[in-house]
Amino acid sequence: MNSKKILVIDDESDVVAYLTMVLEDQGYETCSAKNGLEGMEKIRKERPDLVCLDLLMPEKTGVKLYHEMRKDPDLKNIPVVMITAWGPRLYPDIDFKRFIHHRKVIPPPEGYFEKPFDREALMQAIAGIFERQANQPL
Repeated sequence: MNSKKILVIDDESDVVAYLTMVLEDQGYETCSAKNGLEGMEKIRKERPDLVCLDLLMPEKTGVKLYHEMRKDPDLKNIPVVMITAWGPRLYPDIDFKRFIHHRKVIPPPEGYFEKPFDREALMQAIAGIFERQANQPL
């Protein structure tokens, strides 16, 4: 059983339900938020080991939330996997991975998936993130 907690932040309830089911099936503990404001509250309260984050949401976008996390010394090391409908399929001329972090000195997210995402690829990416963390020297 995994002891890692993953926060799913998305304004689409069906995406939240699906992601939490998939993550829990893999043994992860989950919590969720429906927008960026609620997401930041949950990050501070729950201290998740990883955040799955949508880009476009009401109240506060995923991009703003991501930038806030990376600027906050207490939150900057929490890995983030972006899961969004915004991507090459809809906008082939925009590199969204780069857009998220190129304007400021902010590192890219640890993962980026376009909806609909490949479940196995997402689970492998998350497992890889946790494996790399476990192998980092203290």
